[in-house]
Amino acid sequence: MSNKLQGVRGMNDLLPDEAERWEAFEEIVRDWLKSYGYRPIRTPIVEYTKLFSRGVGEHTDIVEKEMYSFEDRLNGEQLTMRPEGTASCVRSVIEHNLIFQNPQRLYYSGPMFRHERPQKGRYRQFHQVGVEALGFAGPDVDAEHIVMCRRLWDDLGLEDVSLELNSLGDASERAEHRQALIAYLERYQDQLDEDGRRRLHTNPLRVLDTKNPALQEIVEGAPRLLEYLGEESLKHFEAVQALLREAAVPYRINPRLVRGLDYYNRTVFEWTTTRLGAQATFCAGGRYDGLIEQLGGKAAPACGFAMGMERVMLMWQEGLDTGRLSSPDVYLVHQGDKAQPFAFRVGEEIRSAGFSAVFHCGGGSFKSQMKKADASGAAYAVIVGDDEAAAGKVSLKPLRDGGEQIAVTPEELVGLLADHLYGTDEQAG
Repeated sequence: MSNKLQGVRGMNDLLPDEAERWEAFEEIVRDWLKSYGYRPIRTPIVEYTKLFSRGVGEHTDIVEKEMYSFEDRLNGEQLTMRPEGTASCVRSVIEHNLIFQNPQRLYYSGPMFRHERPQKGRYRQFHQVGVEALGFAGPDVDAEHIVMCRRLWDDLGLEDVSLELNSLGDASERAEHRQALIAYLERYQDQLDEDGRRRLHTNPLRVLDTKNPALQEIVEGAPRLLEYLGEESLKHFEAVQALLREAAVPYRINPRLVRGLDYYNRTVFEWTTTRLGAQATFCAGGRYDGLIEQLGGKAAPACGFAMGMERVMLMWQEGLDTGRLSSPDVYLVHQGDKAQPFAFRVGEEIRSAGFSAVFHCGGGSFKSQMKKADASGAAYAVIVGDDEAAAGKVSLKPLRDGGEQIAVTPEELVGLLADHLYGTDEQAG
């Protein structure tokens, strides 16, 4: 029996090549969010369990079956590793009175945890970028979130993406629809699967979201929530659609779109693709006007969305060169007792000038070190032997364009790197 330790199933390592692509993606996302005026917020990975049972909903799959919850051995408190980010963000906003004076546009990113069956794009530790606008009541923010998404997909070059849209109305409208829906589903109780029978009286909206092919005909005949919307809800929904048309964002109204969390009301949306197999939805959100009050704050409107980073990365990487995304400017090759300390100091001078440099460690011949320099992706090798060190010079060898190797002082080296890697005003002219 092997004693080799492995990672937990569904919780994956990001090795250097992939981690570099994630960092490139995160940089694009940060710039995109900044362009819309959203600011970062960071919340703990572990929260009190009651935050999610109250915020997400006791009868959701997340709370009933998927959360990683445990008892703190020191004080017996019930804690949970966050399965989503909205409840944590809202809890923080309430605790620190962030919307006491001004509405807030916030975003977060990081790992979430759900005990699910791992498959492509769906893991037990997964990552989300979440966007929340708190204190805004109008349909303009709903539309802004959807238009924001479309801009990011364009920035990433994503193809084959579709938008589905629905309205869940307000609490009284959902309650009226819920009664009609339960009465309808009770007529088919014997034909419902185990999940459907379990949800029938606790969360009947979720029955409409079933993926069971045998239930599709029953679902299609069910009362539609859109038919129960009052004047204000319809006005809000129509205003969202008008703004989307103004921004030329195509969409499809899906009256069966309900989302899997209890806190949603009015606008809900999902971005889907055919490129991820069964995991068609890669970004989703909507309005949740009751959640702030539900979690103990003063009533205030709110709207938000989250995207699964793994799923978006799978789509984005289809068009990427899978090699290195970042390489050092310089690889320092050295051999000799005097060469090593001199090369070490030169490396620090290069970095002080704003360039990246990898110092070769582990010895080896010049030939073997040059192979490492070439494999690093560096634009230049800086070569130091004892003779160069005694003369206070280094050899600069281009690795990518076939130029000549030249001997220079460290001061001259920095100037040449600036000229060749970033260009100069003289070259630009």
